[in-house]
Amino acid sequence: MAEEPLVVLAERLQELCLRLGVTVATSESCTGGLVCSAITDVSGSSGYFRGGLVVYSNDAKVALLGVPAELLDNHGAVSAQVAKAMALGARARLSADLSVAVTGVAGPGGGSASKPVGLTYIAVADADGVEVRRFLWAGDRLANKDSSARAALQLLLARASTRSGPAAEEAAK
Repeated sequence: MAEEPLVVLAERLQELCLRLGVTVATSESCTGGLVCSAITDVSGSSGYFRGGLVVYSNDAKVALLGVPAELLDNHGAVSAQVAKAMALGARARLSADLSVAVTGVAGPGGGSASKPVGLTYIAVADADGVEVRRFLWAGDRLANKDSSARAALQLLLARASTRSGPAAEEAAK
């Protein structure tokens, strides 16, 4: 079974978020904006997508998302802790209901014994908290980026499907 193209996942996310009145933000490191690009490839994404930040350097993570420097020093940029802080920072900075963060080692260089090429953490945050997932991709750089973006969109879809959103809450009154 072939994987859905990123744009198809983004179309599904848009339909769900618009129906529920849920806004979305992204913060990306190793994917370099690929999640944001997939979302904005769909016409009408401005109806729910608040924006995205590509925070490749540690300095950008601190300055733009408020990731504590101590987290980066103690755990490294590729960690569950930093992914969580990135997701929370994007959600707060862009005033979104739901946010996703991606940080990892796309390759081919940059890996180590403790953080091999393909290691990626993706966090999704909303008002109920943050969920972080760990992945270990086995592709080349472009395949790893694509796999990470696909997983990020799938996690956004899963989390959005559990949200009632402002529109649904208003309708229930």
